Amino acid sequence: MISRFKLCSAGIGACLALLVLAALLLPQSFRLTALSDVIQCLLLIAGTAFFVPHALRAQGRTRLFWALIALGIGFWLFYQVLWTYFEVWLRTDVPSIFAGDIVLFLHLVPLIAALAVRPHVPRDEYGARLGHLDFALLLVWWVYVYVFIVMAWQYAVPNEVAYTHNLNAVYLAEKLVFLTALVACWWRSHDSWRIFYANLFGASLLYGASSYLANWAIARNVYYSGSLYDIPLAASMAWIALLALWSSVAEPQSQAVKSFPDFGVWVARGGMIAVFSLPLFATWDLSDLAVPPRVRSFRLALTFSAALLMAVMVFIRQHLLDRELIRLLHHSEASVENLVHLQAQVLQAQKMASIGQLVGGAAHELNNPITAMLGYSDLLLGTDLSPEERSLATRIGQNVRRIKSLVASLLSFARKSPASKTSIDLNTLARTAVKLTQPHWQAHKIEVRMQLDNSLPKVLGDSNQLLQVCLQVVGGALYQLGENGAQTLTISSNFQNGMVTLHVCPGSANTQTAENLSAVPETILGLSACQAIVQEHQGRIVCQSGPAGNTEICVELPAIDHGSAGASAVAATVSGSPALRQSQPYA
Repeated sequence: MISRFKLCSAGIGACLALLVLAALLLPQSFRLTALSDVIQCLLLIAGTAFFVPHALRAQGRTRLFWALIALGIGFWLFYQVLWTYFEVWLRTDVPSIFAGDIVLFLHLVPLIAALAVRPHVPRDEYGARLGHLDFALLLVWWVYVYVFIVMAWQYAVPNEVAYTHNLNAVYLAEKLVFLTALVACWWRSHDSWRIFYANLFGASLLYGASSYLANWAIARNVYYSGSLYDIPLAASMAWIALLALWSSVAEPQSQAVKSFPDFGVWVARGGMIAVFSLPLFATWDLSDLAVPPRVRSFRLALTFSAALLMAVMVFIRQHLLDRELIRLLHHSEASVENLVHLQAQVLQAQKMASIGQLVGGAAHELNNPITAMLGYSDLLLGTDLSPEERSLATRIGQNVRRIKSLVASLLSFARKSPASKTSIDLNTLARTAVKLTQPHWQAHKIEVRMQLDNSLPKVLGDSNQLLQVCLQVVGGALYQLGENGAQTLTISSNFQNGMVTLHVCPGSANTQTAENLSAVPETILGLSACQAIVQEHQGRIVCQSGPAGNTEICVELPAIDHGSAGASAVAATVSGSPALRQSQPYA
């Protein structure tokens, strides 16, 4: 590929050298004119053709940039073809008032548009559609200025002197704007983009200087096609072709260059200035009495048409801007709402942290007297007591153990520390809870029925925390049965919709979530701590209120694997005790 680039570069250099030799050795003739025009066409064809692959390989704004550059050079090529058609094909001079001059003027418009794309900087937050409309306003204004100043002396009242003077003045202003934009892009670019803009500026400056030199020679009747005055012009074309051949720049990185956030603002201001300049042009036209009436009428009609077109574009731009502002307003409102919600959550978290510290401190203070009470009750049971006194001592020990379990729940609620989670059989935890509460339900002669599903899948959790939940739920249900005089407690488990559920059921009920427990008779102390533990395990506690005032508790936890649970999952013993028989009452 490098060899092909070198070969193309050698061909471009050979064309330029041939043109120099012809200008030095050949006299003014048709052969010299034809050779000069054809070589200039070949150089511009090469420049256009070499820019097209860049557009095909690039993406996004960079593709648009290369496409506009290729379009601008293509307009230049088209104008040169028209020039060659007159001098070579028709063998006549190009008319002084030439309709094709607008093509030469317009060839800089895509180049200016390419610079406005700014592929060398990351895309900023300025709306792309608004930026395109602002720049379209400027393009319409440039065309309006050309038609207003130049074409009025071409079609309304043909005047060769005024036409040539105005054309050179407008074209010079356009080239100055393009060169200034190139300097700005070069100043804010880096690396390969900086090199590209510097070369493009050099070629454009050489082209502008050669155009001025050619006009100077034409004014003194010393210019002819193929003369030495064409060498700088051909050199600028060769420079463009080599730049297109050897350029290798791509999309910039977001941190590679410093963005210019005010660019979109200045483009919008330029568009507004262009709109407000139309009345000034109309005033200038009406106040210039030296201009023929047909020229004034032509310019007034042009100004009215341009004002109408720009008004439509401004209306569209304002509509898009209003939509963007409404979108930003809604986004701001949503951000404020989220901030208020976040502040409320932070405040609630601070309150819960304070409550946790208070509860933890109180629980630690309660542990010492509870331990003493439990020890004294055990010592009392070891002495000689009457049956009635032994019953009372047993009930004291049971309630002390219940308070100790509640304090342990409060401590767990206060710590909120993450625990290691393993695969757990919820049936085993239920059996353990029943065995640990056996003194309570045996003393109150409560019948406990176990209806556990042997194929129950396992859950992922902390065994100590979930056992604490089971103890709290079963113990609370037993306490509720003792208070209400009921004598039967059913504990069952099942699996449905990916959830493993443990039911502690003294009766049937209507389902309510744990968040609505205030509507149900609150008889299970420590349920808030249990609920917090279950929520940490991605589950929930559901309470069901029965007609007799009893409360059924359902603990729901997500299963690990739906298909891996076997019938042997609940066949294990609890702490060396035989497995509890299902569907059989405990006496």
